[in-house]
Amino acid sequence: MALIDALPHPVLLVGPDDMIVEANDAAEEFFQASAPVLSRHKLADVVPFSSPLVVLIEQVRERDSAVAEYKVDLGSPRIGAERIVDLYASPLPERPGSVVVMLQERTMADKIDRQLTSRGAARTVTGLAAMLAHEIRNPLSGIRGAAQLLETTVNEDDRALTRLITDETDRIKKLVDRMEVFSDERPIEREPVNIHVVLDHVKRLALSGFARSIRISEDYDPSLPPVFANRDQLIQVFLNLVKNATEAIGSDPDGEIVLSTAFRPGIRLSVPGTAERVSLPLEFCVRDNGPGVPSDLMPHLFDPFVTTKPNGTGLGLALVAKIVGDHGGVIECESQPRRTQFRILMPAAVAARERPNAPSARPAPRPSEP
Repeated sequence: MALIDALPHPVLLVGPDDMIVEANDAAEEFFQASAPVLSRHKLADVVPFSSPLVVLIEQVRERDSAVAEYKVDLGSPRIGAERIVDLYASPLPERPGSVVVMLQERTMADKIDRQLTSRGAARTVTGLAAMLAHEIRNPLSGIRGAAQLLETTVNEDDRALTRLITDETDRIKKLVDRMEVFSDERPIEREPVNIHVVLDHVKRLALSGFARSIRISEDYDPSLPPVFANRDQLIQVFLNLVKNATEAIGSDPDGEIVLSTAFRPGIRLSVPGTAERVSLPLEFCVRDNGPGVPSDLMPHLFDPFVTTKPNGTGLGLALVAKIVGDHGGVIECESQPRRTQFRILMPAAVAARERPNAPSARPAPRPSEP
């Protein structure tokens, strides 16, 4: 128990009868009650009425497997009006029917970032992109045309300056064109997509080009259901993430990128503005053993124009976040030296969502791409 008390997150052990058996120090502080007091109550007595936590524990017992749920409000008059937490519950094999629950509380900024990462990151430049495309493209064309006219009337030394003007206006136009993607609000054409076919395609592209000196390995769940997505946009997402990982690794001879997939049936996320909770059972990860993301950059990693690259625009990850958000998913990043992981959670195709345990919803091992 001393080891559990050392954890900064509240941890509870709930017995088969839903009585609270044990609570660590952080749980005592969270629920504003000592462990002996908590042990005299059932879990339903210390959490809000009809709390998802009670249902979560029942799911753990039924499935006999761990379940996670994000953004659950455990606020009450005793512990505070709003206490938003991520829940992690797991069965305890040594005690049949017992469930270990860990709560991870979030700061307000983290709550918003985690739940609305993709949409919020992209929307900050949607209006700006539309304005730039309209207001800057025309003047750029005039500047470029004037520079081309000047080039025919000046000497060779001055032509270097006119060519510089032309090159720089072209560079700005390309940047504006890239930003215009953020203002595209057209519906996405989606269909069931085999993610392993997408990842294999991205891997071949990377190894034949920018990642030819990097080892790329796989850790796939071959029975993964199809993802409901746009194939081309998924390729764009993972190609961008693999390229970032390659650049982070640099010339390290031991550099490695790991592409992984997994089925996480317990992960759900609340939909902003409604009480609906959407299941995001498909987990796709891109992991590298580079130096890691600077800690001061992490809170703003998916914001536009945030980059550590000398010649970077800072739009790559913002675009990735927008695409993932447009698909109803979320993207997270965990980073430390020698281990940086981008984790994408996305919904399965409709048939798989309706029957997550049906054999037909779990296709045979991934085929090779035609």
